[in-house]
Amino acid sequence: MKEHIAACPDVLRDEDLMPEDAVAVFVVGSAARGWAHATSDIDVVVITSSPFVNERTQPLVVPLSPPALPVVAFSRMGKRWEVKYWEEAQVDQLFSKVTWEAFEQDETVGDRLSEVEELFLGRLMSCAVISGDEWIVSRQREVSDSAFRSLLLMRALTEADEATETAVGQITAGDVECAVLSAREAFGWAVEAILVDQRQYDAGVKWRPRRFSLVGPTLLTFEEYWAIETMRDFDPATPELWVQRVIDICKMVSMEIEV
Repeated sequence: MKEHIAACPDVLRDEDLMPEDAVAVFVVGSAARGWAHATSDIDVVVITSSPFVNERTQPLVVPLSPPALPVVAFSRMGKRWEVKYWEEAQVDQLFSKVTWEAFEQDETVGDRLSEVEELFLGRLMSCAVISGDEWIVSRQREVSDSAFRSLLLMRALTEADEATETAVGQITAGDVECAVLSAREAFGWAVEAILVDQRQYDAGVKWRPRRFSLVGPTLLTFEEYWAIETMRDFDPATPELWVQRVIDICKMVSMEIEV
């Protein structure tokens, strides 16, 4: 993928997709992190100072003003490319949602950020810079100083606690099969809490083992995490033992991690 990242400026210019007022350009996702595989896309973000207008764009709705991001998808160099165009004004609005002042006034979890907004902030921290180094470094510093980590952490811990309590109720009622599913859900959120606590933000389950391998010493070793993720020790004859073990781990994570 290195050759695709290196070729990004030329590809955008050849496709007539490089705005004259581009403030910053960067690649995000698996390509930027060195995790890409044969079918991975090349995801590019372009920051502009004014609206990007091109007949090839499709709107992606966001809760900002203007309420959409222009997106262009095309194939080049044997890969699918997707380019999102963010106006600086939209980025400013997004950052206003994760200030400490906003967080302290309203700690409601779940609806503060859309998935697109959360991905933007998370992926910004691990992007491959094409241009606009100073802009990107400044914005990365803003993310680090913001309440973004606390916002995601509160959501993960809340969801983990709720799923854990559901698993406890189900196992007490003898509903073992459903308790297994609830315990799996709780564990997923508990692991997300561990990852967010270590500032591994990139959303999605598919890269979770990669993210976990990067965090170093945590409340769980990678081997302990992977054994539960793959249900290695699950015994169909005694499923309640596995559920109780997962419940205990989730409760431990909830007690040890602070928002």
